[in-house]
Amino acid sequence: MKPESPTTAIPEHGAVPRHVAVIMDGNGRWAKQRHMPRFAGHRRGVEAVRGTVQACAARGVEYLTLFAFSSENWRRPADEVALLMQLFNLALTSEVQKLHRNGIRLRVVGDLSRFDARMRTLIEQGERTTAGNMRLTLTIAANYGGRWDILQALGRLLREHPETAHGPIEEAQLAPYLAMSYAPEPDLFIRTGGEQRVSNFLLWQLAYSELYFTETLWPDFDAAALDAAIASYARRERRFGRTSEQLEEAKRAQSAATGALA
Repeated sequence: MKPESPTTAIPEHGAVPRHVAVIMDGNGRWAKQRHMPRFAGHRRGVEAVRGTVQACAARGVEYLTLFAFSSENWRRPADEVALLMQLFNLALTSEVQKLHRNGIRLRVVGDLSRFDARMRTLIEQGERTTAGNMRLTLTIAANYGGRWDILQALGRLLREHPETAHGPIEEAQLAPYLAMSYAPEPDLFIRTGGEQRVSNFLLWQLAYSELYFTETLWPDFDAAALDAAIASYARRERRFGRTSEQLEEAKRAQSAATGALA
């Protein structure tokens, strides 16, 4: 199914979000509360990733996108960055076959040029190994920023179609060059850890996403926490620019059509 933009069309949606995007916040605070080094929180966070992938697949979510490392995270202390890179390498080494056995496709988006050759090779191998899987697409955003994404997409569009520089650019022209052009835009955005901002994550793609913020720290985010987020999503009225009355009219028309086919 070709991804649709809610600003140009009304995408299909149901009680279970097709695409969930998550900022996994709170690893450091989780460790600090337990008088442990910050890295212990990041290691525990990997376990939460594993559980969330399983829970999303079980609930019929088709796409899960996790913000693992932003382009701004390079500003963190050098030793923490180095440990995060080690953890990412370890996860790529140990988790890809598990993902493959469970029918999960892995994608990694972001400016990967800053990562070392070994990590880039592991990413390429992981994506290639899982390319045919269709149960769930797990996207890891690494060295990713929403503004970077829009700028790189515009740059690629202009390089491949220089004639677009002389006229207005439509959404449909730019969208194929975005890092996540293969996926529908997120239905549900979750941020753990109590902060209420999107932090340069999927700025283009979150235009019509339902936002859900929770005080739960990422290492404590489990299937029950995911269910609470999905329940909140299911209660919301997704209008995509329409009025509530238009939604009710559309529901009545759909019910009448279903009855006529019965």
